[in-house]
Amino acid sequence: MTRFQAIIIFVVITILSCKKVPITGRNQMNLLPEKDLISMSKSEYTSFLDAHQVVENTEEADLVKRVGKKISDAVTVYMNAHGHASRIAGFSWEFNLVEDKAINAWCMPGGKVCVYTGILPLTLDENGLAVVLGHEVAHAIARHGNERMSQGLMVQFGGAALNIAVSDKSAETQNLFNQAYGVSAQAGVMLSFSRKNELESDKLGLVFMQLAGYDASKAPLFWERMSKKGAGQPEFLSTHPSDERRIKEINEFLNSGTFLKHTSK
Repeated sequence: MTRFQAIIIFVVITILSCKKVPITGRNQMNLLPEKDLISMSKSEYTSFLDAHQVVENTEEADLVKRVGKKISDAVTVYMNAHGHASRIAGFSWEFNLVEDKAINAWCMPGGKVCVYTGILPLTLDENGLAVVLGHEVAHAIARHGNERMSQGLMVQFGGAALNIAVSDKSAETQNLFNQAYGVSAQAGVMLSFSRKNELESDKLGLVFMQLAGYDASKAPLFWERMSKKGAGQPEFLSTHPSDERRIKEINEFLNSGTFLKHTSK
């Protein structure tokens, strides 16, 4: 195959990979088969839980599972009702709390969610936790990790053999997977790209938590508490927009027709 032919094939694949994110309608490019990422997430999630202390049968652990179920149920109903069932195809929701002082939470493809105990003092209550879980679930629904991982693999492999890179599950690919989904301590990969995704996840997360029966109007209170962490920025915020911008955009979205359109029942 000539270089020209390879470029043509890559352009065609890129065009065919363009999708629209639910709610925001933003055009996005996902070069990787989501089913492959879901398969990878199952093994990575299991490995992570095996290496960490999972908190079980406590009030806090039960809260994480309860809020997670309410939000995932609301997401499932919304996706099915609005023609986005393919976005949750192959999902098997799982919510776990792990003992870790880091202020962090994340969601892998397929609905594999982890909350660190370090973030609970800032969530304060069920509604605050719903802000976090709604936001993280939104990343998976919007397939932000696929976008980030596609870009990373294009850099590493020159846009070639993306499917092979995933199926081989090399150490480099697994590391990139963990970075793309916020599992790695080196979560600062592709910061400018990620900040755009963070603001989008805020919007989707607000819709999801509202549909789950929580009060999205109180979401800015959680982010205000996060902002008071000061110069020692927590891992959870390592790739996030400035507090002022985030709160401003959240308040604007809450008063927008888009939010009302998608949350009215």
